[in-house]
Amino acid sequence: MSNLRELCIRACLIGVFCVGALAGVQAADKPAPGKQEPQHFEAEVTVKVTLNYLLYLPQDYDTSTKPWPLVLFLHGAGESGTEIEKVKLHGPPKLIAAGKTFPAIVVSPQSAGRGWNPQSLNPLLDDLVAKYRVDKDRIYVTGLSMGGFGTWALAAASPQRFAAIAPICGGGNPADAAKIKHLPIWVFHGAKDNVVPLSASESMVKALQAAGAADVKFTVYPEAAHDSWTETYDNPEFFEWLFKQKRGSSQTGKP
Repeated sequence: MSNLRELCIRACLIGVFCVGALAGVQAADKPAPGKQEPQHFEAEVTVKVTLNYLLYLPQDYDTSTKPWPLVLFLHGAGESGTEIEKVKLHGPPKLIAAGKTFPAIVVSPQSAGRGWNPQSLNPLLDDLVAKYRVDKDRIYVTGLSMGGFGTWALAAASPQRFAAIAPICGGGNPADAAKIKHLPIWVFHGAKDNVVPLSASESMVKALQAAGAADVKFTVYPEAAHDSWTETYDNPEFFEWLFKQKRGSSQTGKP
């Protein structure tokens, strides 16, 4: 069962901006004419987050009471916009549209712009966990191209939230490696990718290894260009691996 949902979340963000040598300096009413003096600004900002997304519930969701794993899928730049059907072009949404079933809740949001923001995705996950029977120890994120970048970024922003991640032909910030070194990670890339270079994934894998990560898999398709996702998502072994991972278990992901 696949449903389109819309999420409108108001998230409170506190922005603190400090000008001057010391953040704790008391602000003057106004600077003396001809002088440059430290000032301080603080404001509370309410941000409205709106996301359209495809939602898939397992076939026996209504006939059971157990919690279910949740897969968050992040699409690439080509599927951005407001036409939700575009999200079905690749990845799990494509497989579901073709009749494949999953033993998990599958959530596929659509980005209106060119990028994924953890400040939007985390409230979406919070909302889903509150509404549905989600196994909070088995939440996964995977994505391709722009969604691969989003996968790395979201994991770094919320490293304790996920049981495993699988970025495909994306890249991240190697400085974040220490934050996510505890996660089971399977990275995919095409050796002939001329959109996102292979080095974008290689640098993340090397940084993770240097940080002491013990559960990192790296698959390079020798003949693949940018599309390294079709072979990945068409491979049953990928999903078998994914659903074995559990937050808080050993780094091999075994329950």
